[in-house]
Amino acid sequence: MNSGKYIAFEGLEGCGKSTHVKRLATRLDAVMTREPGGTVVGSMLRNILVDPANTNLSPRAEALMMAADRAQHIAELVSPSLAAGRHVVSDRSVYSSLAYQGYGREQDLGELKKLNDWALNGVWPELVIYIEVPTELLLERLKKRELDRFERENREFFVRVAAGFLQMATEDPTRWLVIDGTPPKDELENVISAAVQERLGI
Repeated sequence: MNSGKYIAFEGLEGCGKSTHVKRLATRLDAVMTREPGGTVVGSMLRNILVDPANTNLSPRAEALMMAADRAQHIAELVSPSLAAGRHVVSDRSVYSSLAYQGYGREQDLGELKKLNDWALNGVWPELVIYIEVPTELLLERLKKRELDRFERENREFFVRVAAGFLQMATEDPTRWLVIDGTPPKDELENVISAAVQERLGI
């Protein structure tokens, strides 16, 4: 049996990732998941990470908790699914840690890559779909909902994160696919489906 494909969606809060994770997973009959929180253990960690009351969580502790979630996610869900021939579509992945804890929190990128490669046991996404929406538009969207701990960060933080995502996409164009996230949902879905077919043959 052929192994499945591991696809991750990335982007800033409010870009529409979750919608297109669901649509692509449905089309591919794939396992749909998310980071953090794709397992029972991960959900516990996610509750700590997104809780706005946790104002004193250090950047290193945050990065370690994200890596712990990721290690459990890969071991319990992603690797077994891929080995069974199922495709996996994830709302966020290791690249969010590099963007948020690395570029956003300004932690050492080399150390983060080593930590997360160990947590992943070498299982990195084969395709990363980055939904790009102007930061100012996303900040406007966030004003319309109750915000979690990450969503409450300042504009400069999100500017650094967005720049980090684009930097990683530029450095690894065969793995990354940058999609304009501003068209209507159905149109965007068609663009994503065609790109996945072209890149992965599925």
